[in-house]
Amino acid sequence: MKYVSVFLLLILVWSSRLGAQPVPVGTIFPTRSTPVHDPVLIREKDTYYLFCTGNGITVYSSPDLQHWRKENPVFDHAPEWALKTIPGFKGHIWAPDISYYNGRYYLYYAVSAFGKNTSCIGLAVNSTLDRKSPDYKWEDKGKVIQSVPGRDMWNAIDPNLVLDDSGTPWLSFGSFWEGIKLVKMEKDLQTPGQPEEWYTVARRPRSFAIPDTSAGNGAIEAPFIFRKGKYYYLFVSTDYCCQGVKSTYKVVVGRSERVDGPYLDKQQLSLQSGGGTIVAQGDGVNWYAAGHNAVFSESGKDYLVLHGYDAKDRGRSKLIIEEITWQDGWPVLTNGLR
Repeated sequence: MKYVSVFLLLILVWSSRLGAQPVPVGTIFPTRSTPVHDPVLIREKDTYYLFCTGNGITVYSSPDLQHWRKENPVFDHAPEWALKTIPGFKGHIWAPDISYYNGRYYLYYAVSAFGKNTSCIGLAVNSTLDRKSPDYKWEDKGKVIQSVPGRDMWNAIDPNLVLDDSGTPWLSFGSFWEGIKLVKMEKDLQTPGQPEEWYTVARRPRSFAIPDTSAGNGAIEAPFIFRKGKYYYLFVSTDYCCQGVKSTYKVVVGRSERVDGPYLDKQQLSLQSGGGTIVAQGDGVNWYAAGHNAVFSESGKDYLVLHGYDAKDRGRSKLIIEEITWQDGWPVLTNGLR
């Protein structure tokens, strides 16, 4: 029975990563019902665009942040380089991150073998997000960072780009193993800077008895670094996603005056030592759990964008967008998770 249970759990986890039944292009959802996983949000002109985990990278658009239209994915076909690099990869792409930089949109994404650090972060670039524009075309730049089992004690998924005070780009990423990594990038955003500068900015305790090739029990992932005032805020997700009603995902945060840390929580505990002030978590009434966030700013307001496991719909993953209030320099959800 133990092995049957483990097998069923893996099926549940994988099904949650894939999402529910495929949503036809053109379908419109209210925010609370939009099926997403690992969302990130950006606006171009009068349209908001949401990118999230899915085959070819799932895309939604909205005129008002209230109603979301399913669009065609970023990729019609799986990137050839990823098919060659990741055994078993068939086009299901994880955890995109979108930024506007030097007049173009930069979309990082992750390809991986589930539960292993056989993973890569890729990059695609476009001059516009408007599909009606004659300039609309995603140019795939290929692999940016790769992790290899037995060589690396980190996992090259869940990328997030941030610019420091001087405009220098940094990429954070990571899941399980030894936690969240940060690396300085070249100005083209395609390669780590030279000389390479790598930092571990957050981690959770990991059992020494677990082989290096296993994800382990230090459940931390999905970094997002957001600049506010004099601080950089590092949001990460801890505990477990992708288990429907049994999910325990939550978002925690630490802050630092330096992009490379150290990041400390409200009690001055380091995120490198398992610290983190809770920003969002499930209550069992509206959401069983919530995590993998981004932060979106507009008109002087900041919003936490994440997915939650809906307690009113059998733990299915749905979109959450909630305004942030800053209290004594710390992010708090103005209305909680509704």
